[in-house]
Amino acid sequence: MRFAAAALTLLLLPLFALEIVERPILFGPERIELTREYIREHYAVSKEDISIVPKIVVVHYTAIDDLNRSFEAFYPQRLPGHRDDIARASALNVSAHFLVDRDGTVYRLMEETTMARHVIGLNLFAIGIENVGGADGRDDLTEAQLEANIELVGYLAAKYPTIEYLIGHYEYRNFEKSRLWLERDAGYRTTKKDPGERFMERLRKALPGLKSRP
Repeated sequence: MRFAAAALTLLLLPLFALEIVERPILFGPERIELTREYIREHYAVSKEDISIVPKIVVVHYTAIDDLNRSFEAFYPQRLPGHRDDIARASALNVSAHFLVDRDGTVYRLMEETTMARHVIGLNLFAIGIENVGGADGRDDLTEAQLEANIELVGYLAAKYPTIEYLIGHYEYRNFEKSRLWLERDAGYRTTKKDPGERFMERLRKALPGLKSRP
């Protein structure tokens, strides 16, 4: 679960040549144990490892306009004190596998097949992509971010044939009655609108092979 900080990697797969900068968040024993607890309490699954089988890519925005402040939001292992909206569910900090800057630079924050806390009910099957922007709910993700998301999702779909779905965070509740939904707490839901319908429409148009609903 360790990467060389800020090491630039060129990843080559058929039809895709994607540059990803490694910028790992803190993922030590405390975060691992908090993740195990989250899996047990919310999904009623008891497992020592915290691996996932990717079936969904969930796209987000950070609601922060700055790359470094976005990264700092995910870096700690425990949830910061100001996140009262989700703190009752777990002390595990939110995270995502990738962070895309406004210039389209893609950063990998953690291993792709390790569980991140980024979407209610679906974390054991979901790879999360965060995009810098969307502060105050603005629809302001850039063209460079759109192109980077197209390349990144295409790379992930080629690497993991198990991936069937591509959704925006605001669409996660469409899966509540599906085989992928695991959340046991009926009261644990949040209202989301990231990364915006316009962004998702354009992203899906470029990636028609992935479904948006179960």
